[in-house]
Amino acid sequence: MGKTGAKIYSGVVIAASLILAGILLLHRFIPNRWYNLGSLIETFLPWFGIGVPVLIVLAAVRRRPLAIVCSILPALVWFQMYAGLIPDKHDGDGDFRVVAHNVNAENTDTAATAATLLAAAPDVIVLVELTEDQRLAWADLLDADYEYSAAYGTVALWSTYPITESNEVDLNLGWARAFRAAIDIDGEPVAFYVAHLLSVRVNTEGFTSEQRNQTATLLGEAIADEDLERVVLAGDLNGTVQDRSLAPITYQLESAQASAGKGFGFTWPADTPMARIDQVLYRGLNATGSDVLDATASDHRPVQADFSF
Repeated sequence: MGKTGAKIYSGVVIAASLILAGILLLHRFIPNRWYNLGSLIETFLPWFGIGVPVLIVLAAVRRRPLAIVCSILPALVWFQMYAGLIPDKHDGDGDFRVVAHNVNAENTDTAATAATLLAAAPDVIVLVELTEDQRLAWADLLDADYEYSAAYGTVALWSTYPITESNEVDLNLGWARAFRAAIDIDGEPVAFYVAHLLSVRVNTEGFTSEQRNQTATLLGEAIADEDLERVVLAGDLNGTVQDRSLAPITYQLESAQASAGKGFGFTWPADTPMARIDQVLYRGLNATGSDVLDATASDHRPVQADFSF
């Protein structure tokens, strides 16, 4: 490769490195006005780290100091953003355990799916995307051990602790996809929000998420009005905690996975998880553990979180 070719090669590596570092560092400033590009990038933002070793190798091949330095820059940004997620932060079993799962309306293997969830020995089970037939099948399997339950539309909750009250959270859809239940856990009241926000699509119009964003705003308003100090939100939010469109929710709640899990905790799609869109978020509690359970017959993986008072 001649001098001119080497300069062009190095320039491409430098430019690509700066662009990647810029995306990672300044993703909040990528506008959503074009195909919701900002939210799309934020949904899969951790995966941009794949480009880091590629750029470092390309820079090292030509041994250009400036290219090598620039290729290390996105690595430093990625590490600063995500290094805290990688270590195991589990801190005991806690006072109660929550398991949440999008069971998939087409899932016909309810018994095996239930076995996976029950093996985790949860105190509270949250299920979303339930058909009426599935809800009845789950009730047959759970009611004997989980004395208390609440269900609204396609979302439901079973608990070993008393549910003192419950009500639908109106997401302005015409059918129920969210509700609130107050649960008395050994004398400590906890507000549980169960939600399945609308799905998003990636198509010729980009990342179509307007209706999902509207449901996120309404759910966020309901949680902001909550009187109880302790709150848990569990379910399928169809978005990652980094997606700015979920800010009405995430600005007031913490992620159990970020606080007490290990790694990214990807949940979807179940066979080859690439994003964590199934969440357990909280406030007013201490998260002591977070895990992703084994795949079931659903296209989502179940999630588990432990909490203490």
